[in-house]
Amino acid sequence: MFSFTAVSDRLDDAVARRVFPCATIEVGSSDDVHWQHACGTLSYDDDATPAALDTVFDLASLTKVLATTTLVMQAVDRDNPDDQHHKDDHGDDDDHNNRDQDGQRALRLDDTLDRWFDAWRGDDRRDVTVTDLLEHASGLTAHLPFFRDHRGRAEFQHVICTLPLEYRPRSASVYSDLGFILLAFIVADAAGISIDVQFDRLAHRLALGDLRYRPPTAWRPRIAPTEVDGWRGRLLRGEVHDENGWALGGVAGHTGLFGTAPAVGRFARALLDTLHGSTRLANPATLRRFLQPSPVPGSSRALGWDTMLLTSSCGHRLSPQAFGHTGFTGTSLWLDPSQDLYIVLLTNRVHPSRTNNAILEVRPAVHDAVVDALAG
Repeated sequence: MFSFTAVSDRLDDAVARRVFPCATIEVGSSDDVHWQHACGTLSYDDDATPAALDTVFDLASLTKVLATTTLVMQAVDRDNPDDQHHKDDHGDDDDHNNRDQDGQRALRLDDTLDRWFDAWRGDDRRDVTVTDLLEHASGLTAHLPFFRDHRGRAEFQHVICTLPLEYRPRSASVYSDLGFILLAFIVADAAGISIDVQFDRLAHRLALGDLRYRPPTAWRPRIAPTEVDGWRGRLLRGEVHDENGWALGGVAGHTGLFGTAPAVGRFARALLDTLHGSTRLANPATLRRFLQPSPVPGSSRALGWDTMLLTSSCGHRLSPQAFGHTGFTGTSLWLDPSQDLYIVLLTNRVHPSRTNNAILEVRPAVHDAVVDALAG
């Protein structure tokens, strides 16, 4: 049996130092859960509820990989189930604007964005592709406070598509919420169904448990609060922390998912299963393509996912094959196929304020301690 005492000690110490009010962690492999732990209380109130494994967290940018990237993979598989382009009777590629009998449109990684958005026009952006959005190399800036003046898809889509690019596409990688907002719109149009409904169906099929957009009110007592938001004038609990996500109704490509550590762990096991040859999430070849490092200079990105660097939040003990992602609210998921390992760490470090960045030192230390524990 493994001893994770050093890991729990680090997390308990972080709670005591007010790095975050609470945390839950799950460590496992493709076919087993090695360890689970919960510590702290949901807030710093004297009567706050202790954290438990069923505590629900705002997963923030984990949404980018759990929902958006996965649904893009599945859309690509629908069009290309055998790694071959569909052809019509004349041998030509299907028309991207035609829908099949299920109301779905073909989606390919090399699609240029003008196939999906009429407002995406201009010589500086005409060759930007779905791959570029996934690799954060589209030229779009990282983030802008559109929530101050815009609401809903139509307004967000127009303002992002007509925004001047910050840099020449594929010349750099700039982590961009805006690109993933557009990806969610593409995924919705490709399937003819909103991204939250698509993800609900996926979560039900995989029996993930408590992992969804717009959590029901019945979850509220066990949801870890995030920030006391001056703009909205209230403590956020059960509504998305990200303001642009809020202006999009709580359902977006860059944020919006809420869930528990065991639910994210079930998703992680499905990922590892898929890498081992199952088709639970996607064609294994499709997933391997999504995990290939970007050729963009200086980038650590794959398609949607981040990869292992010495400066990564996953510490120094995972292998070069590791991939993962973090969320602004204090969440992370890292997987290492070479060790058949995943680590889910969920916190609400933005409570009561996003200015607390002490988690940046805690995350790598926790991941290193996990790998050390598994090494015995």
